[in-house]
Amino acid sequence: MPAKPTLKRRSSGVLLHPTSLPGARGGALGAEALRFADFLGDTGQSWWQMLPVCPPDEIGSPYASPSSFAGSPDLISTELLAAEGLLKKAELGQPKPKALRAAFAAFRKRGNKEDKNDFESYREREKNWLGDHALFFALKDANQGRPWTEWDERLRRRDPARLDEARRNVPEEIRFHEFAQWLFSRQWEAVRRHAAARGVGLMGDAPIYVRHDSADCWANQELFFLGPDGRPTAVAGVPPDYFSAVGQLWGNPLYRWDKHKETGFAWWVARLKACAERFDALRLDHFIGFRNYWEIPANETTAIKGRWVNAPGDELFETVFREVPGLEIVAEDLGVATPGVIALRDKYKLPGMRLAQFSFGGEEKDWPAQWPENCVAYTGTHDNDTTRGWWEDDGSQNALRSSDIADKERAAFRRALGRDSERPSWDMVAMTWRSPARTAIAPMQDLLDLDGRSRMNRPGTTENNWRWRMDEGALTARLAGRLALLTGAAGRAPEGV
Repeated sequence: MPAKPTLKRRSSGVLLHPTSLPGARGGALGAEALRFADFLGDTGQSWWQMLPVCPPDEIGSPYASPSSFAGSPDLISTELLAAEGLLKKAELGQPKPKALRAAFAAFRKRGNKEDKNDFESYREREKNWLGDHALFFALKDANQGRPWTEWDERLRRRDPARLDEARRNVPEEIRFHEFAQWLFSRQWEAVRRHAAARGVGLMGDAPIYVRHDSADCWANQELFFLGPDGRPTAVAGVPPDYFSAVGQLWGNPLYRWDKHKETGFAWWVARLKACAERFDALRLDHFIGFRNYWEIPANETTAIKGRWVNAPGDELFETVFREVPGLEIVAEDLGVATPGVIALRDKYKLPGMRLAQFSFGGEEKDWPAQWPENCVAYTGTHDNDTTRGWWEDDGSQNALRSSDIADKERAAFRRALGRDSERPSWDMVAMTWRSPARTAIAPMQDLLDLDGRSRMNRPGTTENNWRWRMDEGALTARLAGRLALLTGAAGRAPEGV
């Protein structure tokens, strides 16, 4: 077995969300996932980085999940279920939710004893979050999808007797949602074992906040700033920045950190323990918010009118690293990284992030060749344009990037490169791989030299995001050879590769 990847060793990897894998029925944890792990292993990559793998919201965003502990049922491979006899061939073409219902019915009728025992063991092992998750989704279905604040008042405020009654009323629905999580867990572990055998670690992504209409918020209302009706009194976001002139109004309920401290940060410890069991390293989204966060009154329509409020990040991480030893965290510190944020990051020796696309609008000291060793370097992220899109954009695609700024950034890129660029995507990847940064990551779109039509997300918008899929046959031998050669030349390949 190859050595386990670590952020402490010079290495590289690829950012590709599993939903972007090819496949007849969408990206899933089946053969295409194993094939991608093989591609990474063959090219000397140490990391497969993903976006959050929890259930997405209605527009497909995994950053506004209705259940932050859960895995997304959308990622379950129905082909594997058919191979196990839980689906008939004719049932494979059904929409995923209907196919999973059919698999559940088959499991209840003819599932083998070993699997049924494993299911019961899983339910017991994960009961601290799974029970609330399954009940929440069962009640959502029973209430035609309405937010929990619009449910029966006794359910909204979680009256124990009413919850017991609800559990008696929808036992099969609860079991179905538990079953879906068990399937996800089994398939996930198979992918993780396969990746580990190829020397590839899985790097996850944990959003700092949770969605208001979520199992997390409903089950832990005392931990959030909510009014008597259960609705948020203040919400999260960020002030105006590179991505938006009016800031980003995320709308997530804000934490009552005083209540978290009273519990010894029990909810956070449980959440990060779950992440540590699922991933080999974790990108902690919006790390800045653990030191200070942007509080926006719930009645605002933009993020402009907010205020900075301090958060107890030091006490939180002191507890987390004591309770979850060995957890490797990447601090997503993009944005307003104040001295306090930097001090919190550096106290725990956490690698921050550097983005190549952001580095050419300032001074030469910001260029990739000057990056610190203790960071994770990216050509771009899911929120950026692809590198080719960044290069080709004349400012019309980004209200905060004028044509003059675009020209200035391209000129700086050429100076850093020492020549003109015929293929900016790969020049940016090479520059990132050769930088001092200990870990280097490129979105798959940049390795494929795709233009802005293939970007994953445009912050501040809700349409046409989270949909990009890699084409069948994209992982060619030529691409693998080129990436392996660069990885070896940049000193990022594991020993023996």
